[in-house]
Amino acid sequence: MLRKYTIATGKVTEAQDGAATVYLYTNPDEAERKALVTDWQIDEHTLNSALDPDEPSRLEIDEFFTAIILKRPKNYSGKDQLLFKVASMGLFYKQDKLVIVISEDIPMFTGKLYAQVPNHADLLMKILYTAIHHYMEHLKIINMISEEIERKLAVSMDNRHLINMFTLEKSLVYYVSAINSNGYVFERLKHQNSRCGFDAPSLEMLDDVIVENSQCMRQAQIYANILSGLMQARSSIMSNNLNYLMKNLNALVIAIAVPSFFAGVGGMSEFSTITGGAHKWYITYPAFLLAMLAIGYFTFWVIRRFERH
Repeated sequence: MLRKYTIATGKVTEAQDGAATVYLYTNPDEAERKALVTDWQIDEHTLNSALDPDEPSRLEIDEFFTAIILKRPKNYSGKDQLLFKVASMGLFYKQDKLVIVISEDIPMFTGKLYAQVPNHADLLMKILYTAIHHYMEHLKIINMISEEIERKLAVSMDNRHLINMFTLEKSLVYYVSAINSNGYVFERLKHQNSRCGFDAPSLEMLDDVIVENSQCMRQAQIYANILSGLMQARSSIMSNNLNYLMKNLNALVIAIAVPSFFAGVGGMSEFSTITGGAHKWYITYPAFLLAMLAIGYFTFWVIRRFERH
């Protein structure tokens, strides 16, 4: 699907064919891909890389475009089961035009950041900055989910919570790799400024993008190291919880077995004879039940007391 925009009065607005200078291709079909290759002179391999989630970030500069393959966070959905994925985006820039190729429909050019867009270079920098901000938001969400799972692991013996932690750790590995790959592109983009034709404000914003990406990288590495370093401790907590439950169950089984022994040896008839209430079942039955409960509770108490010491 193709949407066309133009930059007018400092804002990105939708435009008709003749006035359009920003072209947004969302999951382009075969006809649109052919137009990108033939009309826009975009290399077919580079175009396929913009739609391949496994393609690393890179920068290519030729006589037609400055091509940037950028890694961005993929929109999260419930069916991903706490797995945060990354996707690729293609940005094909020259001073008076910008072609954007993405694999899924996401909101573009929205928010306070796009309130003032003087030119295409500034728009390009803001798209790069938006991708970094998207990573930061996802990292906050991952941290919140991790803390919630940690609270559940403290009292739970369900492997589901531990699997969720492994999934979050896997997501952070993807994010660290993608953010690091983007960082190389941003640095190379700065070094190739003379060929890209950025003005001074755009270069200043590119410096801000590099700094923000470095901070995002450090934060992602911190979260990844924390999750990776504490996974063994969390597994031990679950094992301890299971051991504690087994001890309680063993004590309960013994506490039930002791009254069963006395009931099996004596029986209800013997108890009625001892109490002298053979014909008073409404007294002997409750008394027998209370006696067995008392023996069971006393046995359980003794086992737990010896266990503590």
